[in-house]
Amino acid sequence: MDTRSHHDAIPLAVDLDGTLIAGDLLWESLFVLLRKNPLLVFMVPLWLLRGPAALKQAIAARIDIDAASLPYREELIERLRGERAAGRRIVLATGSPRKFAEAVAAHLGLFESVFATEGSENLTSGRKRATLVAAYGDGGFDYAGNSRHDLKVFDAARHALVVAPDRRAARWQAAHGGDLIAAPRASLRTVLKMLRAHQWLKNTLIVVPMVLAHDYFQPGMLAACLLAFISFSAMASAIYIVNDFFDLALDRRHPTKRNRPFASGVLSIPFGMASVAVLLAISVAAALFLPWEFGAVLAGYFVATTAYSLAVKRMLLIDVLTLAWLYTVRILAGAAATGVDVSFWLLAFSIFFFLSLALVKRYVELRSTELVPGERIAGRGYRVEDQEVIAQAGMAAAFSATLVLALYIDSAAVRELYSHPWMVWPLAPVVLYLTMRVWILARRGEMDEDPVVFIIRDWRSQIMVAAGAAMLLAAVLVP
Repeated sequence: MDTRSHHDAIPLAVDLDGTLIAGDLLWESLFVLLRKNPLLVFMVPLWLLRGPAALKQAIAARIDIDAASLPYREELIERLRGERAAGRRIVLATGSPRKFAEAVAAHLGLFESVFATEGSENLTSGRKRATLVAAYGDGGFDYAGNSRHDLKVFDAARHALVVAPDRRAARWQAAHGGDLIAAPRASLRTVLKMLRAHQWLKNTLIVVPMVLAHDYFQPGMLAACLLAFISFSAMASAIYIVNDFFDLALDRRHPTKRNRPFASGVLSIPFGMASVAVLLAISVAAALFLPWEFGAVLAGYFVATTAYSLAVKRMLLIDVLTLAWLYTVRILAGAAATGVDVSFWLLAFSIFFFLSLALVKRYVELRSTELVPGERIAGRGYRVEDQEVIAQAGMAAAFSATLVLALYIDSAAVRELYSHPWMVWPLAPVVLYLTMRVWILARRGEMDEDPVVFIIRDWRSQIMVAAGAAMLLAAVLVP
């Protein structure tokens, strides 16, 4: 193929999905559609039976895309700007619906014309090749693409620009030549980020019933807790991935969430869907070795978190109450896995404690987002003027949790468990310190978005948690 300078009359045709952007608009638009109306999931197979073009057109007719927030490949964009500045014709040739392609073209302002899927013609592979050959002649255009669907177009082009290629496109480029724009490879760190592995720390709440029942030296209990932890962690990661699919547009407008693996395009949605299938299989397999009650709690957690991702997270106050409940469910899961009963005191403390931390999360989101009065934070039910009410409610929940704990320590249940109940009394000020410090840092603007993870990582909080654990252990061991 000709590798001379392309600043000539030969146009450069550019693919969209995977080439111009690090993503696929079909998958992304499908999740936008399902977020808008989850019941349309039953229509997708019917549309697909009529062909890929029909599916794409049906989705495009019902939603819009935010072209400004897409993960464009900046190296390619800069090259296209240079080519256009030199007088070269740049055209967009994509299998995406014309509605989406036109939105991208209007945003970038680089393309002289647009070839896209419309009607019943899915403009990919051979159809795209035939369209470009009809417009410019065989070998009368250069082409930038990335996947196996572009191989036929590469063969008809004068010169190929292979961008972030899949395996077959990479083999084609190695055999036939052409320019290459590589993309960063996903690392183990990227995969762990996709899984939100740091969030697995929350699942240590599963051991709380066992610890409070003083059964932590029983191998059977430890094995049950380990299996429950694995099951919940795999399930949680699967749900986080699906949640990321639904939140792509919102994440890309966020200053830090835009770097998440799917929002940035480092990982593809099909890879994520395969990961979800594996994670769900691991979760169910681990649950099969535990009592059926644990499976029921796990199923309830799946339903609740799915509902949270689809709708509840946008509901004022219902969202934080749901978050508090989802933390408490982990304690119930530990009880179901080990057969240990949980008390009303523990559940009441958990609800108030985690409600306070959930309100911290919303408070930080409001504080870190630039809003004008009356405007809601993206994807939430809160407005900037809600900050003070949220802070007051969060601190009240923190004091309520401490009060419940103090009343529990003075109850008959504690006197039956511990010979010296006064030894666990300092737990109340420890909890108050943890929660109030979180709120003070949040109001100073020094708090991360997830206060639970902050408490686990913060060395001062670690000292207080260790001190509390030592008090409990001492109260058990002292005769």
